[in-house]
Amino acid sequence: MSLGPVMLDVVGTELNADDVRRLQHPLVGGVILFKRNFINNIQLDALTASIHAVRTPPLLIAVDHEGGRVQRFREGFTKIPAMREFGKIWDSNPKKAKELATEAGWILAAELRAHGIDFSFTPVLDMDYGDSLVIGDRAFHLNPQAISDLAFALMQGLKKGGMPAVGKHFPGHGFVVADSHVSMPIDDRAFDQIAQHDMQPFRMLIDDGIQAIMPAHVIYPKVDDKPAGFSPRWLQKILRERLGFNGVIFSDDLSMEAATAGGDVTTRALAALNAGCDMVLLCNQPAMLDELLANLKWTISAQSISRLARMHGQKNPASLDVLHENPAFVKAVHQLAQVGVVEGELFV
Repeated sequence: MSLGPVMLDVVGTELNADDVRRLQHPLVGGVILFKRNFINNIQLDALTASIHAVRTPPLLIAVDHEGGRVQRFREGFTKIPAMREFGKIWDSNPKKAKELATEAGWILAAELRAHGIDFSFTPVLDMDYGDSLVIGDRAFHLNPQAISDLAFALMQGLKKGGMPAVGKHFPGHGFVVADSHVSMPIDDRAFDQIAQHDMQPFRMLIDDGIQAIMPAHVIYPKVDDKPAGFSPRWLQKILRERLGFNGVIFSDDLSMEAATAGGDVTTRALAALNAGCDMVLLCNQPAMLDELLANLKWTISAQSISRLARMHGQKNPASLDVLHENPAFVKAVHQLAQVGVVEGELFV
């Protein structure tokens, strides 16, 4: 059974019968994990192994594990700094900032891969305008070159740890104040202004081979009246054709408030898929998920299947014990500990 176009979540710290039923549905292609799915390293290993055992080829397993406020697993994992911390260092020492970002990517990826997780939805490529309620210190910087340099460094670290990268939130979520989890953000700027500023990190990372991108649940009315993740203009004309991106496009969570403008959940999913998404996410809504799996009619393309297959993490990852015996890894962890870390949690 090939991977389907839906990524869903599971209820708890081990699979129940409803989880297994959903994971076996042919429309499903991946699982996103949350803080509630984690107790400790041993439990996480068992959970990911059970998810991978459900299907062949195995389902993709992802997590929002950016660092700072958005780090789902904490106990037994290295604390990753908020990305703004690397931006602060870049201001005075770009070389050091890039070295630290690479180490952060390596640590992040290696620890997740050691637990059977294929990728994290990172890096954030949004510009740090200072006003966004949801982006904030998740962004590297306001300078597009700084964002590109640091995100590329992080991506190189992710690759070293055996993990692809996912840039978000295209074409840029940093300018709007509203949080798309609870309202519909509207960015009234002209396309040229967005293209000359916010889109630049995406363009540069696409040129550098980033494997996946997630669009924003933001409406840019001077370009299209639909949120970017539901817009063929943004995803096909601009992202695919103009910027030449040929990796995976993941929708942001279809249960977010900003996604409800798309209608019921099946209509939303179809709109995102028809717009150009390869895979749609639906989280924290089990009843809505059952509705989607019962009603969605979609034949995933061979091209989407091929793109998604490349999101599997590198095979035979090092175990935590091996990592902790690696002097270079231990040194990287110690260096990262010197960078400021933000406590707390924020849903993406």
